[in-house]
Amino acid sequence: MMDEQWTIEAVRDWGDWQLEPYIHDKTERLAQIDYLLTGMMAWNYSQLANNLYTILEDEKRLRFMVAIRAIKGGQPVQYALGHAAFYGREFAVDRRVLIPRQETEELVEWILTDYAKHESVSILDIGTGSGAIALTLAAEKPTWQVTASDISADALELAQINATQYALDVDFIESDLFAKLDGTFDVIVSNPPYISEAERNEMDDSVLLFEPDLALFADDEGLALYKRIATDLLNHLSLAGSAYFEIGYQQGPALQKLFADLPDVSVELRQDMSGHDRMIKVSRR
Repeated sequence: MMDEQWTIEAVRDWGDWQLEPYIHDKTERLAQIDYLLTGMMAWNYSQLANNLYTILEDEKRLRFMVAIRAIKGGQPVQYALGHAAFYGREFAVDRRVLIPRQETEELVEWILTDYAKHESVSILDIGTGSGAIALTLAAEKPTWQVTASDISADALELAQINATQYALDVDFIESDLFAKLDGTFDVIVSNPPYISEAERNEMDDSVLLFEPDLALFADDEGLALYKRIATDLLNHLSLAGSAYFEIGYQQGPALQKLFADLPDVSVELRQDMSGHDRMIKVSRR
């Protein structure tokens, strides 16, 4: 045992002091500290507020301090913690994969709503990364058959760790889009790389320095992967099936046109909670 004993409030204050030169906005500083503490302790925010005078055991205090130093080095808080929240679950994340975002939860919710009454659905998640989309669908709908693919073997390794954590039966395939995938699926979903290189200068350093370029950027103003997917989409989408894609907020009109040019499909564009174009559904008629 170490001689010093620190309460939750004390380590929270220490973290605030440590991060002040790096994150000038106090609200943002405390948000990251509280995210870190709730994640470490497996608490919600009410539990955190009610346990400020609880003594933090040495192992967790040291882990907190290491994470704060990582954040000082520019690392996103989710990587410093080692996992990120998504749709009510925690998924392991590190520099092999993109950190799942709240907007992607809305994409998952769209699928779950559309297929709420379907007991048997075959799902393909292209570019699964941490597995957040595929594993959430598998967890929410245990009778669905879920396949998750990614071009990155490193990403798939982490996704399999997340699947094991929740004892989920998902098929993982290393594939460049449809290259190694056979058959058709009732639902195809993808959050592919869609950021244009021209947007690089507008992005936070923490994203550019730590999150994988492979999961972020695409050629042709960010549209390259969608164009490749569109070329082969109907060969892998079941009759009456639907494909769901997360998109960049400026890409709605271009992608509506791209997918509407496919035969016998309908295309629906949807905004996220912030009112930005963020999701598109392509349904076979």
